[in-house]
Amino acid sequence: MTEPDEVVDAELVDDGHLPAAVEPEPIARPLVDRHTILRPNAPIPTTADLPTYSEADFRITEETAKLLDESPPENTSRTYNSARRQFETWCRENGRVHLPCTTATFVEYVGHLIRQDKSPSTIQVAMSAIRSWHQDGQQPGTKEASEAVRKHARGWAQRRTAKKAPGIRTDMLAAMVATCESQTDADYPKATRDAALLTLGWGMLSRRSELAHLLIEQLTVGPTGIHVLVAFSKTDQAAKGATTFVPANPEDPSTCPVIRVRAWLEELRRQDVTSGALFRHINRGGTIRHRATGERGDFLTPDAIGAIVKARAKLADLPDPSKITAHGLRRGPAQEIAEAGQDPTGQGRWKAGSITVRKHYVEPAQDEANNTITAMRRKRAEQAAKQAGDADR
Repeated sequence: MTEPDEVVDAELVDDGHLPAAVEPEPIARPLVDRHTILRPNAPIPTTADLPTYSEADFRITEETAKLLDESPPENTSRTYNSARRQFETWCRENGRVHLPCTTATFVEYVGHLIRQDKSPSTIQVAMSAIRSWHQDGQQPGTKEASEAVRKHARGWAQRRTAKKAPGIRTDMLAAMVATCESQTDADYPKATRDAALLTLGWGMLSRRSELAHLLIEQLTVGPTGIHVLVAFSKTDQAAKGATTFVPANPEDPSTCPVIRVRAWLEELRRQDVTSGALFRHINRGGTIRHRATGERGDFLTPDAIGAIVKARAKLADLPDPSKITAHGLRRGPAQEIAEAGQDPTGQGRWKAGSITVRKHYVEPAQDEANNTITAMRRKRAEQAAKQAGDADR
């Protein structure tokens, strides 16, 4: 006897058009790890709680892209680019991928710099330059490399003495400004500029980059001194700005910043310059060189500021002029302020409570002023003088 055929549900479809398969619902996985902390009665988070992103969540505007592409501060950019080129060359020579690199490559390169006995600060700059070169989430690990640098720093500090540019003291400043007493019309503009640069830079404890970026409009010159707006600096990358007052020096007109800056501003006006860069290039004939193109335009570079300071130190026949740098305009007055029992932090626009100020200026000055051996000898001298006076009577 034949069994009845089994009846099943069916669907008629056109040839080549099968019904779409039903995708199974994804299983919501818990989002927890060993760092998760759940409060009482709080549900366990799962993948179902994650937001659904669209293309709009990842796009940025052209204006924002331009902001991101703007160059970082010149010194930082130049230093980082150099460090990155060296790392890329080393990777190529050693058959390694430089971007994105593995943690092992990163650690080995740090070891290479340590074996070359580079300073800890140089190695840390290289590490930062390499890591910031990578996209987020692709940076190599730093734990092993940082520990190696810490160990290297201890030995390096014992072998090396930090090299500090000598401070330009008051007498040295006077000697350098004296070389600006021009004898010819062609030399006058450059000499006038350099005298203003030296006295203003010294009075505001300026970094060379701050002098290089100053605008004429950022100076307010009065009879008692100059108010200078420093729009941004090494410790003010957000460009909040800070105003420094540079007092006149009536006791020594030759190094008075008011006199010297006024003379330079007058020379700028004579050459039809009333706005823009304060310190500019000057041709051999004594005319200001206008630069409409180039990254710096009319502004001197920080390196050019440094070259001017070195040149004047050499002309003044100062001891070891090759060791004198533009940083001396900051270091010298900071030392003198600290030795007078004052804090140079505000005048030099350091951050409040700066370790640099305390370690390199305030504490050395206090140690010298309060030295117990010096106090002992002074006391003995006073006693000897008193005894001699008593004997005379």
